[in-house]
Amino acid sequence: MNDMVEDLGDNEEFVRSLRALRRDVPPGHDLWPQIATRIGQASAARTSVRGRARTRLASLALAASLVLAVLLVLQHPLRQPHTVQDKLIASEAQGMTREYQGALRVLLSSAPEGTADDPTLRELDRSAAQIRSALARDPDARFLLDRLQHTYTLRLALTQRAAMS
Repeated sequence: MNDMVEDLGDNEEFVRSLRALRRDVPPGHDLWPQIATRIGQASAARTSVRGRARTRLASLALAASLVLAVLLVLQHPLRQPHTVQDKLIASEAQGMTREYQGALRVLLSSAPEGTADDPTLRELDRSAAQIRSALARDPDARFLLDRLQHTYTLRLALTQRAAMS
């Protein structure tokens, strides 16, 4: 820096002010142990605050979950098993299945050998079985009855098409 000051010889007042600047003086002892101690104290304080915040947040989340669960139960009261409508839908599904099986037997009797082995027809049979199983678990699901009827209708139409070809 002194070389730079000498190069600025034209401006004496500026040079004097630069020379009057404070010079770095090394510390009399090692400062690192004190710094490390202060960092550790600050970190412990932050951890303590974070721990309290996390505990408070966990408590609030638990309370919110409990309120949500209560609201859901109040909004969807437990269903009374085997209501009249449930029995009607179940008996309608059983009657529809009996009629489908009878119509399918008639169609298959006039169909060529191997028609029942068609993968599309097997998939429709699996779908119908899944729908019947879902109806057994949730007997008031009218839309399942509609899906079952659609699946049976499609299965019979494809079997009839295969029988005529």
